[in-house]
Amino acid sequence: MIVRTLLLILCLAFSGCATKGTTVVLLEDPDGSVGQIEVSTPVGTQQLSAAGHSTRVSDASASPSALRTLDQKKIEQEYGQVLQAMPSPPENFLLYFEYGKAELTAESKPVPSLIIEAINRRNSRDVRVNGHSDTIGQREDNARLSLERAERARDILVGQGIDPSIMKVFSHGEGNLLIPTADDTPEPRNRRVEVLVR
Repeated sequence: MIVRTLLLILCLAFSGCATKGTTVVLLEDPDGSVGQIEVSTPVGTQQLSAAGHSTRVSDASASPSALRTLDQKKIEQEYGQVLQAMPSPPENFLLYFEYGKAELTAESKPVPSLIIEAINRRNSRDVRVNGHSDTIGQREDNARLSLERAERARDILVGQGIDPSIMKVFSHGEGNLLIPTADDTPEPRNRRVEVLVR
């Protein structure tokens, strides 16, 4: 997803320039992984599959140029301004909860301070708090419990000075399991709240 976003921005950045055409550069994701992309026109195709692979299309009736590989220094020289304009990838945090409760596990109690640190460091105005449950019990009860967990996580952050207006709370119940399980299966890693700090 991030690779495609970066590619799109690079393409858009050059579509308005005096030089006609589009340049596509494949970038590494923050975790070091690299996706791949195919650049196609009616008359040709170029596959980009490694970090730094680049191709250029002068117009819709031309084939993509031969593959070039740009090193990180060249990418920063040519596209540094575009890359600096990119928002940082969001930070994800997981809070785990006791069975059937909206109470943090002992292991999760230090995590809110890390979330607060990220919110302050990024000067974030967009925090998503997503509550989840395992599959034990009724679906409706799990939806309610996951909402209670998300609200509890939000309340912990608010209690430590975070503005509640920057947070949105969601309940996923037993949908979106972190660890896929059959119905009525206890799974501690599914009893969680995911906090996404943008």
